[in-house]
Amino acid sequence: MRFPVIPLLLALAAAPANAADPTVQTPADAWRQDAAEYARAFGVALDEAERRLRLQEASVAVTERLRVQYAPRLAGMAIDHQPDWGITVLLTGAEQPASFVEDGVPVRFQVGAAATRLQVLDAIARHRFTIAGRVPGLRGLGHDPRTGALLVLPRDEMPGLAEELTALTGVPVLVRAFPAAMRNAAAVGGSRVEGFQDARRYVCTTSFVVSDGSRAGITTAAHCPDQLLYRGPDGEERGLTFAGQWGFSYRDVQVNTGVGAPEGRFYVDRERSVLRPLQTWRTRPQTRAGDFVCMRGESSGYACSAIELVDFAPPGELCGGPCAASWVTATGPACKRGDSGSPVFIGTTAVGILKGGAYRPGGECAFYYYMSVDYLPDGWRLVRAR
Repeated sequence: MRFPVIPLLLALAAAPANAADPTVQTPADAWRQDAAEYARAFGVALDEAERRLRLQEASVAVTERLRVQYAPRLAGMAIDHQPDWGITVLLTGAEQPASFVEDGVPVRFQVGAAATRLQVLDAIARHRFTIAGRVPGLRGLGHDPRTGALLVLPRDEMPGLAEELTALTGVPVLVRAFPAAMRNAAAVGGSRVEGFQDARRYVCTTSFVVSDGSRAGITTAAHCPDQLLYRGPDGEERGLTFAGQWGFSYRDVQVNTGVGAPEGRFYVDRERSVLRPLQTWRTRPQTRAGDFVCMRGESSGYACSAIELVDFAPPGELCGGPCAASWVTATGPACKRGDSGSPVFIGTTAVGILKGGAYRPGGECAFYYYMSVDYLPDGWRLVRAR
């Protein structure tokens, strides 16, 4: 089943000579821009925001070591921003490890969780259809890394549901009423990549430049039309050739070729006048709740917020079939119809490709969810900036 998509645009090819050259950010400029958003989000000075984002990057190596060391007991892991920045590791059992600081990264432990993360994910896999049949208007399932519980999002309040599902699944269940509509970020007019599907015109956004070793391509969401017309900020039009799509369960990604010389850069502003170099990427196992990330969508523009869930299963048939609990959610308020395919990043690091959002009854964005870049199709790799 195919779905309409949302838009974002990345640098596809060099602009024609008669077009104004976009500004290319240095890595320091990129971090400073994202730090300014962090400072606004958490009410800290810009210098402190930059320090915390640098710690966020440095902490990946620390949390990867802890993930291996405490694998049999690991119930959750999250970054805290208030009152102080640090990592909290949630464990099963009663043995309390001592807090420590490594490479400037504060780590603290909480114990007593009733189930490990892997036990919760196994419960989702085994009982998702039963839960969907029991919960009308189910908005999704996930693992809550701060409590270690199986998170269930019904549309309405359902007293007694947590106890019932805890007995069913054998793991702790947290129920949070969520009166929001879940959908793929739908296509809208006026964006930068256009195509026709079922006699209707759709617009999508591209995210990152990729290569299979012989061809250069650009990624967007799999629910975009196959054949796309790229419209540059200077009015250039370029036909892009469909190379393939992967849109089932844990993936929503499409690759189109014909982008010209591959450049590992992407636009970060609404006007597409500022390019950012891609230097590296982060996998889903390296992603933590609380990580601060940014996106750039054709409808929303540039916006940043914190990750909430790293193991989220959207409801229904939004993945061409049942969705795996492999999607990552980031809090709103920025996500609109027209943002599908958008790049999700921090600094010069790629983290994901936006799939869809959850919208409250008034239309405002509750959160968006994205596919991690480690689920790119086999043989395709991100292109770094030269």
